[in-house]
Amino acid sequence: MASSTAKTMQLLHLRSILNLLPVLLLISFGFVLGKIGNANFSPASYLTAFRALSPAPTSKKACVKLPAFMESGHLTPSSGGLMHNMTDEELLWRASMEPRRSTHASIVPKVAFLFLVQGALPLWPLWEIFFNGKDKELYSIYVHASPGYTDLAPKESVFYGRLIPSQGTKWGDMNLVDAERWLLATALLDLGNVRFALFSESCIPLLGFPAVYGHLTGGSNTSVSFVDSYPIKERHDPFFADRNISLAQWPKGSQWFEMDRTTAVEVVAEERWYAMFRGDHGMLNMEEHYLPTLVTLLGWGARCENRTLTYVDWSTRRKHPRSFPEKDITAELLEGMRRGDGKCGYKYHGDDDGASEVEFCHLFARKFSKDALTKLIQLAPELWLV
Repeated sequence: MASSTAKTMQLLHLRSILNLLPVLLLISFGFVLGKIGNANFSPASYLTAFRALSPAPTSKKACVKLPAFMESGHLTPSSGGLMHNMTDEELLWRASMEPRRSTHASIVPKVAFLFLVQGALPLWPLWEIFFNGKDKELYSIYVHASPGYTDLAPKESVFYGRLIPSQGTKWGDMNLVDAERWLLATALLDLGNVRFALFSESCIPLLGFPAVYGHLTGGSNTSVSFVDSYPIKERHDPFFADRNISLAQWPKGSQWFEMDRTTAVEVVAEERWYAMFRGDHGMLNMEEHYLPTLVTLLGWGARCENRTLTYVDWSTRRKHPRSFPEKDITAELLEGMRRGDGKCGYKYHGDDDGASEVEFCHLFARKFSKDALTKLIQLAPELWLV
């Protein structure tokens, strides 16, 4: 009897130890993981993985997202701006990983207005009127100016705090394409941006915001990009012919594009032809060839119109297009710019159901002098009513 009782006690003791064994193993495993984590923890890598797995925000307000490069830099909200200390490679890589389409129905589609300027925006008061009273969830603004330039606009302006990190650019240099890519990359970080339009400091809107927004984000235009392109022999150097760019694949066009999100992501992600255009060929004005040639080389023709929505007058046949000072500004001039040849396929119905269709070729125009501002502001209210 005593022997049986002893055996029973031994079995109960063994069972207690076995029950504790999983707990002891779990504690030991956690201790080991903690040691490994303390030795190898990298905020950047863990944050990157977390963001990659996290669902996109469902809020209607699609803010600029923080990039994953926590060790090398992050977007800082000082003065409500867009400044960061990412390298160019980091910015472009981050943007190339962004979704090509905004799949969240709750996100309101926005138009990204990209301004590539040297310094001041002399016509910003006109743009201020263009944006005035419009829902800021419908548009976003990005400005690439010369390094060190900070005096863009007063705090009350829609342009305040919209400068992005920049590098020097000059006329005819490939660094203009660099700036375009940085503008696109920065704008792509905002999931709400679905359309991207490039402007200079001499550009103006020819239509009011509702008509511009409706044309770029509505109907069949949502997946169409406008990249000016026409065949030409000029500047087709042997450097490019020797690198498998034939004359048939060498168009020219205006750099002032309007494109959809898919094309924008592909532009910032493309490296092969971009490196070639930056090669030692000694040619100027590559910004007039790079995007049109990319369209032909990568087969984007089916989703790209071979024209721009920004009017420009090259009738002077000089190195630069015609400039429009105050004395040239009339309602008839601006009306002629936006109508073009009247065969461009864009019909605006107006805000009223009973309004007749009006056909336009161009939504924007350049090149306007600073002294034209007052006259443009006087004409804008009536002109933008369509």
